[in-house]
Parts: sequence; structure tokens; C-alpha cells
Amino acid sequence: MNVLVIGASVGGLTVVEALRAKGFDGMIRLVGEERHRPYDRPPLSKEVLTESWPMERTLLRGDDPPDCDLVLGRRAVHLDLGVREVALDDGRRLPYDRLVIATGLTPRRLPGQRLLAGVHTLRTIDEAIALRAALHAATRVAVAGAGVLGCEIAAAARTLGLPVTLVDPAQVPMARQLRTTLGRMVGAMHEKQGVELRLGTGVASFLGTARVEGLELTGGGTVPADLVVVTAGSVPATGWLNGTGLGLNDGVECDAYGRAAPDVYAVGDVARYPHGRVESRTNATEQALTVAANIMGEERPFSTIPYFWSDQYGVKIQVHGTIGPHDRIRWTDGDPEQPRWVALAENGEAVTAAVGWNHPRGARLARRQVG
Repeated sequence: MNVLVIGASVGGLTVVEALRAKGFDGMIRLVGEERHRPYDRPPLSKEVLTESWPMERTLLRGDDPPDCDLVLGRRAVHLDLGVREVALDDGRRLPYDRLVIATGLTPRRLPGQRLLAGVHTLRTIDEAIALRAALHAATRVAVAGAGVLGCEIAAAARTLGLPVTLVDPAQVPMARQLRTTLGRMVGAMHEKQGVELRLGTGVASFLGTARVEGLELTGGGTVPADLVVVTAGSVPATGWLNGTGLGLNDGVECDAYGRAAPDVYAVGDVARYPHGRVESRTNATEQALTVAANIMGEERPFSTIPYFWSDQYGVKIQVHGTIGPHDRIRWTDGDPEQPRWVALAENGEAVTAAVGWNHPRGARLARRQVG
């Protein structure tokens, strides 16, 4: 048997390592679109931008994956399920007995977003390098999108001493992840650090000719900026799978075992399991471990409590579970006026999430109540 893994980030690499750890002795080929060895993405918007980490520290391994044919700088362009081959952009056709799709996400563009100098996205290490250099030359930064990534980039830019405006159609930052009560606390934290919040309004257009000069907002008014970072969400990288017969609905549709088709699996941000699609490093790792076990014949359904974390201004926010739009927040250790606390999100009698604010141990203990 040979296993072909398309996508060389944490999900794809974990599949390789888990298979070898379980004694798989067949051929494994790991294909990555980027020229870099597998690296960790979460530090890109924090430690890399503020230069508190050297770039080398983001590498997931100090050497190549164990006993693996690593193909870097090549993009998958087509999957043929009938002959069990994946075509690459250099013309090669790679056969497989088992295929794992781990191609992740592609940043979403805003309507009317033009190709102007000074407009950035952040998904890859090369984009992080370019944005870091641009921050050193910038005089005013606008971040279009106040989700986790946008808030972290805004925090990094403020840490570097730059004026920052954070724009989002939602009424609070991180609204999708934290909802109103906790999102309002994140907004207050950013305002305390000097970030200007322009919430409840979107981006109507980008100002400037050759180089960006600011944003025009849908709610009226403008935001001056010579550097704009667009963090308006991402879409699953499934374009190369169009017409294959796989279910593609906000990601690659999989069953509870990670199967998208016979002998075809998907993991990470690109994968949509029966409980939904989750964008998180931890989720990608845990799905990869499950899929590796199932390739080895264990038939293990995937089950987990979703988890994500975010570091902003030295504050670590951790969420185990999923906070619903109508959940109430109840503090169980400390209170929102203190620098560290733990809270539970509850819907009726059910605990839907445990939240820690600078309290990793408390959040980990509270996680036991989720479910």
C-alpha cells in the first residue's frame, strides 16, 4: 500500500508521523504547495510579526518527515478517482492506494478589493515575511476583519507602536467565536491599547491608485491607511477537486471516519465532518491521528471537543467547545474585572464551552464539564 498526502501543513504532516508511529511500512508521499518544510501557522500572526521568534522556530520538525518522499513547491491540480491519481502543476501524475486531502484554506477577498501595493493577506510564511517588512515601513494600519486572525494582527501592529484601525461588520470583535458578551471584552482590550474600532460597518472600496491610501466604509466615512491587511475569512482550498464526484459543500464532505470516498480521506480546515467544519490547529491534529488509525484498519470515528486559543497583548484566550448565539456566560473562577478568570457558556442545563482568560489550568479543568 502507498499513501499520498496532499497538503504539508500540520494535518498532513501528522498523518505521516502517526502512520510511521503505528508501524506503517509502505511508501508515503507528502506534497506541499509551498517551498518551505512543514511549519506552524498560528505563530505567523503573533510571534513572527513582532519578531519575538526567529522564522526557524515555526518549523514543525527540525528535519524532513520520517521515511517520506517530501515534494515541495508543487500544487495539486486534479484528482482522478477512477485511476487513483493526482496530477500536479508540473505535469506529474502521482498514484495512490490511500489519499489524504489536507489542502487547508485560501483567504477570501473582499468585494471591490483591487491589486494595490500595501494590501496584504496572511496565510503563508512568505506572506508573514512580506507583512512584517511592510509593518516596519508603514505609518498607519487598517485591518479589515476582526476575527481571531484580524485581532491578532491588530495586536501585533499596536505592539510595534503603529496606529491601528480594526474594521468589521459585526458589532464586536471575534463575534463568531466569542459572541457578544466576551467579544465586547476583546473590543475593550483593544481600545485600551489604543486601537480604533470601526464596528458594524464593512469595507465599500479601497482608496488609492497604485498604492492603498485607505478604506471607504459601507456605513460612511473613511479610514486612512498606507497598509491594509484583509482578514475577511477563508474558503476551503477545494478548487482542484471540482468535477471529481467528491462532495464539496464548504469543504470536503466526510463521514465520521474522515472518509470522503473509498480510500480517500480529508483532515483539517478543508474537511467537513458530520458535526461541521472546524478551523483550528488542534482539530487538524486530532483528525489526522484518527485518519491515520483508520488507514491502518482501526475504524475509529472522530470525536472531539473543539478548541482554539488566541494570544493578544499578553492575554491568552482559550475556548474549549463552541459558544452558541444564545448561550449565557457564567463566571466560575474570578470575574470579568480581574486579569484572569474562567467562565462557562451554558444553554439551558448544557455546558457548551469552557473559556479561560489568562487561566490555562482553569480552562483545562472546566473543559470536563463541556458536552
